[in-house]
Amino acid sequence: MKLVGKIHVFGDNIDTDVIIPARYLNTIDEKELAAHCMEDIDDTFAKKVNVGDIMVGGTNFGCGSSREHAPIAIKASGITCVVAKSFARIFYRNSINIGLPILECEDIKASDGDELEIDLSAGKIINKTTGETFSADPFPEFMQEIIKAGGEIEYIKGVFKNA
Repeated sequence: MKLVGKIHVFGDNIDTDVIIPARYLNTIDEKELAAHCMEDIDDTFAKKVNVGDIMVGGTNFGCGSSREHAPIAIKASGITCVVAKSFARIFYRNSINIGLPILECEDIKASDGDELEIDLSAGKIINKTTGETFSADPFPEFMQEIIKAGGEIEYIKGVFKNA
């Protein structure tokens, strides 16, 4: 699966309270969560993100609480993939559970507004703005299938539908 999009860059230790502030956790409405995604660090994010955009983070992206609301807010905002130097483990798993592709890439270099092309199957990332190429470990095939299905629940529904 290949993705191409404009990127939004965030730094190190972006925690789940920054991704979706706790004051909005009284809803499960994805559009409402998306409207408040990243607002405590960039109050214009929800207005400037477009469907197909990509988020780039530093180390320890998604640290903090184990809320699934964080990757849901990111995905619902239109972000199709998050690339970071490293992820908090629970955020990593929650992202897979809801079908949000994420890639760890320790040497990623990018600036706001650059365009990335990502080949999820190969783990290849190209910054189309600078021409630089980066590598990430691709997901195992079964995880790629979960992401393609839109998350774990949709994947399991498909398994049972075809059984």
